Amino acid sequence: MARRTEIPPGEVITIAMAGNPNVGKSTLFNAVTGLNQHTGNWPGKTVASAEGLCRHGGKAYRLVDLPGTYSLLAHSAEEEVARNFLCFSRPEAVCIVCDATCLERNLNLVLQTLEITPRAAICLNLMDEAKKRKLRIEPARLEALLGVPVMGCTARQKNTPARLFSLLERATGSQKAARSYMPRYPEEIEKALVPVCRVLQKKDCRGLAPRWVALRLLEGDPTLMEELDRHLGPDFRRDAGLFIAMTEAERLLAEGGIPQGELPDRIVATLAGEASRLAAAVVTGEEKSYSTADRRLDKVLTGRRWGIPIMLGLLAVIFWLTISGANLPSALLAKGLFRLQDLLSGALLGLGVPLWLHDALILGVYRVAAWVVSVMLPPMAIFFPLFTLLEDLGVLPRIAFNLDKGFARCNACGKQALTMCMGFGCNAAGVVGCRIISGKRERLIAILTNSFVPCNGRFPMLIALISLFLAGNSGGSAAGSLTAAGVLALVVVFSAAATLAVSFILSKTLLRGESSAFTLELPPYRVPRIGQVIVRSVLDRTLHVLGRAAAVAAPWGLAVYALANISAGGETLLSWFCSWLDPAARLIGLDGVILAAFILGLPANELVIPIMLMAYTSGSCLTEISSYAALSEVLSGNGWTAMTAVSAVLFTLMHSPCSTTLLTIKKETGSIGWTAAAAVIPTAAGIGLLAVLNCIFG
Repeated sequence: MARRTEIPPGEVITIAMAGNPNVGKSTLFNAVTGLNQHTGNWPGKTVASAEGLCRHGGKAYRLVDLPGTYSLLAHSAEEEVARNFLCFSRPEAVCIVCDATCLERNLNLVLQTLEITPRAAICLNLMDEAKKRKLRIEPARLEALLGVPVMGCTARQKNTPARLFSLLERATGSQKAARSYMPRYPEEIEKALVPVCRVLQKKDCRGLAPRWVALRLLEGDPTLMEELDRHLGPDFRRDAGLFIAMTEAERLLAEGGIPQGELPDRIVATLAGEASRLAAAVVTGEEKSYSTADRRLDKVLTGRRWGIPIMLGLLAVIFWLTISGANLPSALLAKGLFRLQDLLSGALLGLGVPLWLHDALILGVYRVAAWVVSVMLPPMAIFFPLFTLLEDLGVLPRIAFNLDKGFARCNACGKQALTMCMGFGCNAAGVVGCRIISGKRERLIAILTNSFVPCNGRFPMLIALISLFLAGNSGGSAAGSLTAAGVLALVVVFSAAATLAVSFILSKTLLRGESSAFTLELPPYRVPRIGQVIVRSVLDRTLHVLGRAAAVAAPWGLAVYALANISAGGETLLSWFCSWLDPAARLIGLDGVILAAFILGLPANELVIPIMLMAYTSGSCLTEISSYAALSEVLSGNGWTAMTAVSAVLFTLMHSPCSTTLLTIKKETGSIGWTAAAAVIPTAAGIGLLAVLNCIFG
């Protein structure tokens, strides 16, 4: 259906794809556009965008996958982006993808969209799930009520893309609706709209529906007012006639018992009531939000008795599979990459490259990149697909549900549980995921505490130290791996507890305020597509994170190489640095080498251990360790004990996030101050905790 082809500008039909989260919108988008798509950020926003080009029936289409949103009333960056695109970019049509199993909630977004434009089509996805739940949906009846094309489908079926294009042709062709269903508000609001609409109908609203503009002017949302001024001009709202009409409208609202501050709530309540009435007219059958099987599973997975233990068990299994499965491929990959190092070294020397340049490129840049790839790739190639599998199965939202009450008690937003889960893969991704939290205060709390969750870059060090010192698994036995996985799961639980504790402290100090209510959707359990899971996790996550780490780590390796090879007073700069840090490091149960490795490992956490080994062995480059036994020998020979390992594990959880995450925080917050706070808060927490432990057990 979709082909890689260049489509001349001006001949493209732009279609916006809107919908609630988890309705299958992206699945439908991918099925239609195939590989002919690209991603980026919306201009002036940090919200991700996706566009795809395709041809059908001799027509060229540009599909824009809008961020998943429950509303267009703009309480979050995603909602703002979706609203602004529909209003000001003026696509030829909007395809609203709905979940047929919970149509009432989805119709809220449909009604808001129809207030903006009648050029719409509705795709009722997950009709197979609705059938399983014995729900009967009447797309034709809904089409008759709304006045826009409607179809029922299952996104994964092969004929769905062709049917979707037929739907879009109806929405954009000669048969497109000139007038669609329009929600009717209480009489007090309708009366207030009359004078404002009368003025707006005489003005140039540049394609915007006068009724919609009137509603938004009366609501007075500041962010939308800025967009209206940008789109319509700053003088639009200063018009004398409009000012008089607005004054009259506000008087009518007040006489009707609706103060201006209550108008948004009345609008939301009306839309919810209209959505409920429409859903009741087209949905019949058993009124069950879950199937019997789903109910039974949820009773177990989200129950007080078994929810948390099962969650811990799943984490332990994932970690065990990651630990036991990554050892051999990591060793083989390292062997291959270091063989390639020898070949590259020979090639450079054969070309007559100066020895200093050869060493800097091979022993500095290449060796660091090779180390990062060999250490990171195997565990990520296992962890990310397993984690993605939990997402597709519908288990991950249940884990967030189990953690929701904890965040609520800490005066934070329950959605932070989801962003924390995203942080397991990459803290930078977790920070970006904080966009789903609408409140600025709560979003900042989530951003500042996301690094307490160990990302995939920290797992290799955690796995190594736990296996060697806390689980006795230097030989890599199955029993030792299982023990290490259990300890690692407990460490993860501790990281979650630390996240909650720091979130609570921040909510009472720097970021005081009350937590807002939200709805956490539990999607139905679905059988995942294994191939799609592997491709998505490898391409979108594993290789992306790996590329980022290697790109940052490789040039930093040159700097570390310089520290290890430039001498002053008979000692290398690295040795001087470690000695200078040693007194302070001893106070928190570490030594100067460990603390220096954490500092120099700022670009990528994967560098901490190799830098540590280089310093301990007085090497001139990152040292290759052939086995856990060899690593244990080096660390134990330099005074490491179980207590040292505990301190190092805790500091791995509680120290400054990597440079990539810090740059992401700067981009998301737009503040150097909050970025600095994100570095200082976990580091200060880690130093404080280790100082106390060292006083007690040191």
